[in-house]
Amino acid sequence: MSEHARRPGPAPAPRLRRGLYLLTPDEPDSARMLARVRAVVPHAALLQYRNKRADRGLQSQQVRMLLPLCRAHGIPLLVNDDWRLAADCGADGAHLGEDDGDLREARAALGASAILGASCYDRLERAEAAVAAGASYVAFGALFPSQTKPGARRATPELLREAARLGVPRVAIGGITPDNARIAIDAGADLVAVIGGVFDAADPVAAARAYARCFGD
Repeated sequence: MSEHARRPGPAPAPRLRRGLYLLTPDEPDSARMLARVRAVVPHAALLQYRNKRADRGLQSQQVRMLLPLCRAHGIPLLVNDDWRLAADCGADGAHLGEDDGDLREARAALGASAILGASCYDRLERAEAAVAAGASYVAFGALFPSQTKPGARRATPELLREAARLGVPRVAIGGITPDNARIAIDAGADLVAVIGGVFDAADPVAAARAYARCFGD
């Protein structure tokens, strides 16, 4: 049994609910990162820590800073790309892309209560395999042209509809704005994943609130 498999799992995660799936910006200043997230997290249903520019030490520090904030607001904190970092920090789970390791290994290490997401891009068969491997939710996109990933593969609303039969929450990602979010939600998205639409907005709090209102519940 690996070191990570022996490590106690995270505290039981809050139930995954519909709404805004907020991803953190690439912010090197930890205090500023925390302040930016604190302002908008009341309007989020899920937070993913994502900082592609940080080294492992900074990532660990920032995840540990975000955990009490997420606990206070009753929302799960996931770690992008790295389930081992999630395990080390006691996060509620991880989100893995196609090059981020094996979903079955991650599920075994993180435990049954962890939230484990999978990027499925534009492929329903990848989503089927992810659910079989233990994914808690599947993410499709980019649904619209994305400034964060301008060359991303494109998914369609129809793919979200087809994925309903998988029986897990569906996440839409890529170029989602408060104006087009209803297209994704009407196609079956349980969450819409956003970075720049909130953190690059002139008024991030108003932007986060606008995304949350799109769900109407």
